[in-house]
Amino acid sequence: MSEHVTVLTVGGMTCAACVNRVEKKLGRLDGVTATVNLATGKARVQHPATLAVSDLVATVEAAGFTAQLPEPVREPAGAPVRDPVGENTAPEDRPTDADRARLLVTALLSVPVLVLSMVPAWQFRNWQWLCFALTAPVAVWGALPFHLRAARGLRHGAATMDTLVSLGVAASFAWSAYALFLSGGTAHSYLEAAVGVPLFVLAGRRLEAGARRGTGSALRALAELVGKDVSVRVPAEDGAAGTAATVERRIPVADLQVGDRFLVRPGERVATDGTVVDGSSALDLSLVTGESRPVEVGPGSAVVGGAVNAGGLLEVRAAAVGADTRLARITRLVEEAQTGKTRVQRLADTVAGVFVPAVLAVSVTVLGFWLGAGADPQAAVTAAVAVLVVACPCALGLATPTALLAATGRGAQLGILVSGPQALERLRRIDTLVLDKTGTLTTGRMSVVGVTGRTDAGPVAGRTDTGSAVGAADEAVRLNTAEAEAVRLNTAEAEAEAVRQNTAQAEAAVLAAEETVRLTPDEAVRLAAAVEHGSEHPLARAITAYGDTRRTALGDHRPLPAVRRFAATAGYGVTGEVDGRTVTVGRPGDLTELPAALADAVRTAEDAGHTAVLVTADGTPQAVVAVGDTLRPDCYRAVDHLRRLGLRPVLATGDRVATARAVAGHLGITEIHAGALPEEKAALVTTLKEQGGRVAVVGDGINDAAALAHADLGIAMGSGTDAAIGAADVTVLRDDLQAVPDAVRLARRTLGTIRANLVWAFGYNLVTVPLAAVGRLDPMIAAAAMSASSLLVVGNSLRLRAWRPGGRGTDRRTADGHKAAGRGAAGRRAFSFETSRESS
Repeated sequence: MSEHVTVLTVGGMTCAACVNRVEKKLGRLDGVTATVNLATGKARVQHPATLAVSDLVATVEAAGFTAQLPEPVREPAGAPVRDPVGENTAPEDRPTDADRARLLVTALLSVPVLVLSMVPAWQFRNWQWLCFALTAPVAVWGALPFHLRAARGLRHGAATMDTLVSLGVAASFAWSAYALFLSGGTAHSYLEAAVGVPLFVLAGRRLEAGARRGTGSALRALAELVGKDVSVRVPAEDGAAGTAATVERRIPVADLQVGDRFLVRPGERVATDGTVVDGSSALDLSLVTGESRPVEVGPGSAVVGGAVNAGGLLEVRAAAVGADTRLARITRLVEEAQTGKTRVQRLADTVAGVFVPAVLAVSVTVLGFWLGAGADPQAAVTAAVAVLVVACPCALGLATPTALLAATGRGAQLGILVSGPQALERLRRIDTLVLDKTGTLTTGRMSVVGVTGRTDAGPVAGRTDTGSAVGAADEAVRLNTAEAEAVRLNTAEAEAEAVRQNTAQAEAAVLAAEETVRLTPDEAVRLAAAVEHGSEHPLARAITAYGDTRRTALGDHRPLPAVRRFAATAGYGVTGEVDGRTVTVGRPGDLTELPAALADAVRTAEDAGHTAVLVTADGTPQAVVAVGDTLRPDCYRAVDHLRRLGLRPVLATGDRVATARAVAGHLGITEIHAGALPEEKAALVTTLKEQGGRVAVVGDGINDAAALAHADLGIAMGSGTDAAIGAADVTVLRDDLQAVPDAVRLARRTLGTIRANLVWAFGYNLVTVPLAAVGRLDPMIAAAAMSASSLLVVGNSLRLRAWRPGGRGTDRRTADGHKAAGRGAAGRRAFSFETSRESS
């Protein structure tokens, strides 16, 4: 049965007990699993396709809360993405002018009561009656939201934090009324508690809402990257028929369609993802991918929506709009990550599910104990009310989601996308990192540095027998010539004539074999480029680009021939039928099977650190193409930082052993697995896990998808293929391997923040509730402490917004300790290493 995922905006939740109740109600439906986030007010529900969304909404409403689908996002263009803690918050939970007015009026009425109650010198005759008159509207109208939510919860058999606040206010006000009207002035009133509790809770929740909104500021920054309108080129209305006259027109970004051409002037942001048609410039991608260096673009270059044009005028053809843009996908991934929960947070939610009923039971027990012990009723009521007010399940519910909001948003700013809290937990614990080479340790931007074709028809390397059709024909000529000489000596004209005919046929066979088998280097490159045109691999792009360059230099303006029966074999190469020939482009294999010239070309390429790609036609080797790649300039520092974090780097590549050792030697990696096919990489990951390692894999190609999926944690380079990104738990958007150790540090910092939040949330309640029970906390002080507890949790999470990677400019010892190594490596960074298809 197929499953759907529906996101609901849930209103009326105030604490972790509310979260627990919504999850339990939805979880009772057949085949339904729900994860509710208090900080964003969202419920992510997985349910069977046969279950209507209206049934989900009805279930939430039956639990005493409101539910609705998030406000629809305009699909036609790169419209701003909705704020997860703003626009899509339930209407009743959004701060309004009425809420602000309620807080202000409550404060104006409460301050005189608090001052007169706490400063005896300012008290005057019958001051209690004035305070009672000021307290009544606060206890009734000011605390009305708490009373309404508590009543709604009771109707559905639920008790929440609002229940505790409502009971606390009601008990304080009722006792004060008794003290003034019925006790004859012998009992002490608690009017200050009756006004202080709603005042502090209202103020605390408003501050908390602002702080929670601050944790989502990174997403709002992403949403604001796309402008409101854009200049497009459209056909001139009065242009002559058949002309290509265009005019510039300003339209809303929401009206932009795929295929439209729009302009990006210096200083403007790119409206949506597309391809540069005309112009060249440098783009600032720092706010989109975290890439600190401007990226040069020109005709044919892909651009990302939200990038800032730092140079000349660009004309761009829109390639994706709306939810299909990279910016929208980034935001969607971040929002999905924020809905998850760590294991310890699930424990906290379970505790919160019974927290409020337990507090109510404790409060009643305290009241009965004090009265049964013969204590003053006033002291008993004070202790019971303080227990109700001081308990705070809200901090339990905010401990994880606020930290995730801040951390995932900050990660997005740094070009690090994490799929959820489970990925953060695994990222914090990994101790082994398997590194791919192509596109991970190397730039992945390769170019052809040489082409070697067949130069002779002699014997193959390492063999003495004939190795080609041309060699076989030469042997036949030699034998037939000897036979002809013998016939001449015997003067048998008939036999001599037959020999001459055989000789002529053999020579014709030689010529035919040479014509059929041997191709020029340019012809071999043309066939290879035609086949590689259907591949996305960096090697393919390099060979295709070189083929275009050669055809232009030769004045050959013919398009590439069509390819039939194209197939890509992971770890080997590609094959296809071109011009009636079966062409294969891939790894050289056993060099003893190649002609001497091609075998020497492979060895030369390997010695130079290049990739050797063999081109064959109809099974006959035709040419060797040498392709060069370079190590990323940041990978030296990144690998060193990974070691300092306690991680064990392992190089797994499909390249030959010599090249793998050269790369590992420059980076200081001691564990090497060369010549590894995709399934062998996956097997390596399994072996490392069986040895007790917690393994993460960094890769960027289709061939890495299996290893990424088998690992405890998969990390995909954002420049890689969709298959690799889809199989990964973490995606690095920056063109910078340093983002990997940054991601590890961010995960450790985030999990540390979550643990600190939960320790505070649990510890606060474990300390303050007993103090209130023994009469050591005044209800008003308890209300202030309860509000402060939530603010401290949110404030601690907000610190993640300003987190900076420790390895960047702050780790002075690392920088100083490796200056010499950096200077020594500067020359090596331009060295070109071999990169084969199976290593991607």
